[in-house]
Amino acid sequence: MLFTIFPPSSVNAPDTISKILIIRPGGIGDAVLLAPAINSLKKNYPDCHITILAERRNLGVFQLIPFVAKVMRYDHPLEFIQALCDRYDVVIDTEQWYHLSAVVARLARAPIKIGFDTNERRRMFTHGIRYDQSAYEADSFLALLKPLGIDCKRDNGIVVLSLPLQTVSSSNELLQHFCTESFVAIFPGASILEKRWGADRFRRVAEMLSAFGIKVVVVGGKEDCQQGEVIAGGGLGLNLAGMTSLPETAAVIQKSSLLISGDSGVLHIAVGLGVPTVSLFGPGNTIKWAPQGERHIVINKGLSCSPCTVFGTTPTCPINAKCMSDITVDEVVNSVMMLLTSVGTMPSQCCKRDWIEIK
Repeated sequence: MLFTIFPPSSVNAPDTISKILIIRPGGIGDAVLLAPAINSLKKNYPDCHITILAERRNLGVFQLIPFVAKVMRYDHPLEFIQALCDRYDVVIDTEQWYHLSAVVARLARAPIKIGFDTNERRRMFTHGIRYDQSAYEADSFLALLKPLGIDCKRDNGIVVLSLPLQTVSSSNELLQHFCTESFVAIFPGASILEKRWGADRFRRVAEMLSAFGIKVVVVGGKEDCQQGEVIAGGGLGLNLAGMTSLPETAAVIQKSSLLISGDSGVLHIAVGLGVPTVSLFGPGNTIKWAPQGERHIVINKGLSCSPCTVFGTTPTCPINAKCMSDITVDEVVNSVMMLLTSVGTMPSQCCKRDWIEIK
């Protein structure tokens, strides 16, 4: 095994902590859920310089975390080498399972190396941290700070992301001709097919909300453009899928009354911005990944075969993702109406009508 060429790590703790490297490969959701840990680091070590070694696909998230001083790309050879050539007081590998980032942490020049001890990767760290499958992922990331004397609890009500003024201005320009009042945002995308609910169902949700006078805006990447047209086409709403950067998408979501989404990184962005959400879960572990708090409604059918995703890997479903297809349009719309009412963000143009059922 690769890890056997490395002797066990030893600890030579620095007198002060002024430079920290955080390794975060992977997707958008993990990067967003890392924000509370980054904020806690800065709170406890206000003079520390925090560098993130990320990937191109999650790079935009770290533009929304104000305490990040520098971001370098894991998948850019020159930046990767530059990150390894620098010296740090602490290196924290936030990857949960895969090996490569643990090797990178070992190669980085720092006396303290912290990471999850989920497998042989534990040899790469001076401090291995147990990974709890039954803990909300943001709390798992906070557990990585315990060797630094930071043992804090997360507050569900705290907004952990911040938007650059330029992205707010860009989102205002995109929305100014569509509506001046509040709206519901919809993100129909997902990283894998098993987590998708389907554009046709989202379209029916948009139709029902339109009957109540509630407008919808679809957000997403270029791969979501076609779904966006299905959902918002024909004057039913505004399709911004493929038209915004990740920070601009976040700015659009921040202006919304609520986000409807499957289990996705965009969902976590809304949570990090303090925006209410209605989320649709099937393969994913709701205990670990679903939003928490009274401002969020999670729809999960709780089938005996779910959750089936472990360490980011979802097996091909033999029953066509029944855990997702069993979620009805009525459930989603009623959840939206209940949440908008309970948190006091019901759009003022919403018609005063009883909830209706679509067959």
